[in-house]
Amino acid sequence: MGKDKTLNANGTDFRQNGGGQAGGGMNGHSSFQGNSHLHRQASRQCSSELYDLSCKVMLIGDSGVGKTCLLVRFKDGTFLSGSFISTVGIDFRNKVVEVDGSKVKLQIWDTAGQERFRSITHAYYRDAHALLLLYDVTNKNSFDNIRAWLAEINEYAQEDVVIMLLGNKCDVAGERQLRREDGEKLAKEYGVAFMETSAKTGMNVELAFMAVARDLKMKKTRKPDEPQFNVAEYVDQEKTTSQCCSS
Repeated sequence: MGKDKTLNANGTDFRQNGGGQAGGGMNGHSSFQGNSHLHRQASRQCSSELYDLSCKVMLIGDSGVGKTCLLVRFKDGTFLSGSFISTVGIDFRNKVVEVDGSKVKLQIWDTAGQERFRSITHAYYRDAHALLLLYDVTNKNSFDNIRAWLAEINEYAQEDVVIMLLGNKCDVAGERQLRREDGEKLAKEYGVAFMETSAKTGMNVELAFMAVARDLKMKKTRKPDEPQFNVAEYVDQEKTTSQCCSS
């Protein structure tokens, strides 16, 4: 069994006195008293870096689908191996990326997938500009729960939030329970972008975040007479195929 643990941006454990509370009141109940503290902490990160616009991206999905690993792969280019450690509540990282000459700061929020932390996650939906919704291609249950996650998004998130569905862990070919076509069909049904990713190999991880950054940048800068950016079409054009992710 892994241990629940939340780390701040510097890798510091938020838990205090072994009491299971984190972030000044993040205890899994109906409210998260550490909201403002974490938001202030996130806004201070990258304050020394210049950027043209800032966007909030949330990683959501069941516990164990690889949200933290995906974030670490994108932020640091490394893979978290070893014992599984579940995120408690909310964690975040910042990364500034360049899109067509503009610097976009992605403030990426990593959320706990366990049901007992769901109310904490809800509090962050309304501020998110983009949501990366993950399932594990080796875990059919995590895929079956995607509709419930999409229902929550519909209830709590902004109407124009960017949504991308990611089938993670596609490198584990021998344990695959879901075909790529399953994810593509569901994404088409809900009108969202889709791709398969691997936090271990890095496949499509950069593309997922950069597609979101490009979409958000275009939304902020698009003139009325310019066509809207279609993130799903962009992903289809840009994503690569790999033998590790074959159906």
